[in-house]
Order: sequence, then structure tokens, then C-alpha cells
Amino acid sequence: MQKISNRNFLIMLAFVVGIIGGLAAALLKGLTHFIAATLQNDIDWQYKYSFYLVLPLLGILLSVLYVRKVIKNKKMDHGITPIIYAISRKSSRIEPHNIYSQIVTSAITVGFGGSCGLEAPIAYSGSAIGSNTGRFFGLNYKEVTMLLACGAAAGIAGAFNSPIAGMIFAIEILLPEFSIPVFIPLLISAALASVVSRLLYSEPLFHTVSSDWEVGALIFYILLAVVVGLYTVYFAKISTTVKAWFSKISNPYNKVWFSGLSLGVMILIFPALYGEGYLTIQQMLDGQFNAIVKNSLFAEYRHMAGVVVCYTVLTLFAKSLASLFTLNGGGNGGMFGPSLVMGGLLGFAFAYGINQTGMVMLNVPNFVVAGMAGALAGIMHAPLTGLFLIAEVTGGYTLMVPLMLVTSISYLINRSILQYSIYTKVLADSGDLLSYEDKDRTVLSMMKLRYVIETNFVILRPEETPLERKLAIIHSKRNIFPVVDHKGKLLGTIHIERLLSMLLNEEEGADKAFEHLAQKPNDVVREEENMESVMTKMNKDDVWILPVVDTNDRYLGFISKSSVFNKYRALLVRQGNYLA
Repeated sequence: MQKISNRNFLIMLAFVVGIIGGLAAALLKGLTHFIAATLQNDIDWQYKYSFYLVLPLLGILLSVLYVRKVIKNKKMDHGITPIIYAISRKSSRIEPHNIYSQIVTSAITVGFGGSCGLEAPIAYSGSAIGSNTGRFFGLNYKEVTMLLACGAAAGIAGAFNSPIAGMIFAIEILLPEFSIPVFIPLLISAALASVVSRLLYSEPLFHTVSSDWEVGALIFYILLAVVVGLYTVYFAKISTTVKAWFSKISNPYNKVWFSGLSLGVMILIFPALYGEGYLTIQQMLDGQFNAIVKNSLFAEYRHMAGVVVCYTVLTLFAKSLASLFTLNGGGNGGMFGPSLVMGGLLGFAFAYGINQTGMVMLNVPNFVVAGMAGALAGIMHAPLTGLFLIAEVTGGYTLMVPLMLVTSISYLINRSILQYSIYTKVLADSGDLLSYEDKDRTVLSMMKLRYVIETNFVILRPEETPLERKLAIIHSKRNIFPVVDHKGKLLGTIHIERLLSMLLNEEEGADKAFEHLAQKPNDVVREEENMESVMTKMNKDDVWILPVVDTNDRYLGFISKSSVFNKYRALLVRQGNYLA
């Protein structure tokens, strides 16, 4: 604190977070592929391949057991949504166990064949690294949030060996309002994580495949973007539906059995669903267009182009269910990987199918790449992340113009139909999302009712009279009084103007009991209500103050516009300092 400025110290911590994030990414990739290689290559027995049908179930079961037996009472979430929630509602605090728990559970889930990706868990692990590093050094909310974003960027950069995409992901998803100085720590963390991960685990996600694009094919890229955009809308809706299905299953082990057995059946019919699915995409990029059918029950029809296209489309829809079943059944993973695979399958089916008409010959690998970018942009509402991630991991910078068109169109179609992405919809529905498009609503959503309740009011009992409470009324600093019975129930309110008028004999009633004088308030506020609802009530009746009661109508205090405005102003200052 005496020798180093805050900014320089933050940059130093960004170095630390980047290195640790890179180590975590390398560890996760190495551990996952070690488990997968051991199960697939090192074990050699007669019925090995039939055992693959139950491996995903076993992986999900082990993941659930780890959470219930090792983590126990600590909360274990997965995906990007909890990271956004931590920024919005938890002062960017993430439990330390997520640093290693995300790695262990996702490695088990995916290594055993769970149909999801590793990228969201490593982003979560990286965010936990950044958050806890900032908290350890006693940094404020703004700085902890910055390091959390650095950790997430490091995780994505290390997982994909793509530092630019890692940085853009952090800005686009976690820090939608940013200033130029934000780039420096993010660049440092993402770059260092990519270097460390590449040194320890150098295997690329995809090999360089793309070639230059033709202007004549541009119309087909636009058509692909429309198809991908509509598919991302379907995926978002089916995601909500599947989550609702699983929410009806209360026993966590029943979820494991249902999801695991369903996944086994789907893998039997569509082997490409096993694990992340990147191998299938790489085969398509390498020109092995019938590889998706080759190892399936329909292998004898692999030379029939129509079968290949139809089977790919069926695999595409099965992948959406398989990934959602894996995650909702108790496995840990993310939608990064499935988004890429689904987009790649859709791009392949689109281009390969059109080529079979003989009217035009499209470069199939280029459309696979474009489909991957479009799906990621639409599903995540992150067009820049989709653009640069795919360009980096496939070496597809020569396709920059088609990628720009596909990602932007896919995103716009999804956004025009669905206001929120699969990551933010749950938070938006619960009022926990920081929205930079509607700042008033966002600031109100950040307020907790219990922090703005005022309790320094003189409580009047129903059997008492104004004359009996004359001194308390005169010396009160408030202009409203609650009438509350001995069980704590609110009977009504009385304003000081009326009481003073009675005490000065300007109005009758000074000797009447308060239960007869109390007036029913215009409205009451329930303790579980959000602040947006409270302000709606106040504005509807044009009142400045309302009483607050619990579910049993017991008096808790009052809430006034003054207290709300003071809290609102404090939160605006906090938001202004968010990443200034």
C-alpha cells in the first residue's frame, strides 16, 4: 500500500491469476483426457464398447457423489450463470472450493463420456481463483470483480489456447460496461494463461483447416446464419423445457439414473454424442464426411449422401438433449463445447446437403467453421466471442468476413426473439441480473428490502388514546404512527396532523382508543417483495411512505421514498465505480 499504486498492484495480481488460471486449464484438460484415454485405449476386453453405454451414467453418479460427500453443505453450481450472479448479487464472491471442485467434477463427467464441454467449468474455476485472490488481499468490489473477470478470461484462454477470445468473453459476458484500462489486466491474464496451458498441454483443439472464401458463396453464408439463428432459439426453449422436467425429480439419484440411462441409449444410436464431440467435428473438417455414420448402427449406409445428411441432423437434435440431460442430471460441464459441436453439425449438414443437389459446390469445412461461430454467438448472446474464438481455434482468420456475417445475423435473430441468453434468463426472471440497458431497474433490483426498512417509529397500541400517548406523539420525529396489537399485527396507521388536531381540541377523538382512530393504509409492502414492486405501489397511489409487514401481517417497519432514494444514490455511486 505504501510502495505500489492500486493499478500496478492489480496488474501484478493479474499476472498471478493468469498463471494459476493457465495451470488450472492445463490440469483440467490433462485430467479429462487421461480419464478418457484410460477408459478407451488402456482397457482391452471383449465387451469394452458395450460398457461405454453406462460410462456416462457412472461419470454423472461419481460427480453427484463428490458434491454430496466431499462438498457436503457447500453450494455447487455449474455454468456461466452463477458467475454473473456472483457479480450482480454476491459482491463478486465465489466459494474457494470451486477452484478445484469444478475441475474434479467436470473432468469426471466429460472423461466418462458426458455430453458437455469443459470450458464453462474452467471459466468458473478461473473466476474463483480471481475472486479469492482479490478477497485475500482485501481489495474492494471493483477490483475483485476485475480479478474475477481476469480469472474467467484466463480459463477460456487456457482451455482453447485463444487469449483474444478469453479477453473478449470476459468483456462481453461478465463486464458489459467497461473502460479502456480494463483491457490491460485482461490481456495479461489471458495471454499468460494461454502460454502456461500450451507449455503444459500443447494439443490444439482443432487443426488449421479453413481456406479462402468465395464471394459467390456469400448468400449461402447468410442463409446458414438464418438457419443457425433459428436453431439457437429452439435450443434456448428446449433448455428451459428440459430444466423444468428435471426440476420435478426431487431425488438427486433418480436424476442420475434417468439422465445416465437416457444418455446411454442416445449414445448407442448416435455415437458422436459420447464426450465433448470435438473428434467428430475434426473429422468433418478433415474431409471425412461420412465419419459420423461410419461407427454407428447405420454404418452400412455411410456411402449414401442422403443418409449422412439426415443422420447428421438427427445427431444435431440429439446432441442438444444429450448435453442438457448431462448437466441437469447432475454432471458438471458447460454449453461452450455443445454449442460448437451443434453449430459444426448444422454447418456440415447445410453445406453437404446443398452440394448433393449438384447446383453449387460449397467448401464444407468453411461452413462447419461458420456454423460453430454462429451457434456460439446466438446461444450465448456473444457475437464477438464466437467470432474470435472460432477464428483462433481453427485458424480461420481468412474467413473473417463470413464469420462476421454469420455471428451477427445469428445473434440478431436470437436476440430479436429472446431478450436474454441461456445464461441470463434465469437471473432476469428472478430480478438478479445487472442490466446496462435499463439502469433504473437494475439499481432497484440490486436493493434488498431489509436494508431500507425504517423502524424508529412510535408504536401505538389499540386500547391506548391520544391523551395517554400525548408526550410520545409530540416528541416523535416521525409524521406517521403504526397501530399494532400485542401480537404484532398491524391494524392501521394515523398521521400526526390528525393527532395534533385532536390534542389541540380542534377535532374530537383525543379520548378515543387508537383501534377506532386507525386508518387502513393505501397499501402494504410484504417483506418478500422486490424493490421494483415497492416503487410501483408508491407511484400508483402517489404516496411517500408505506408500512412493511411479514406473511402473517405482523408489523416490521416502514419504507419511504427517502430511504429508497438514499440507497439508490449509494448504489449508483457503486455502479459508477464498477470498472471506472
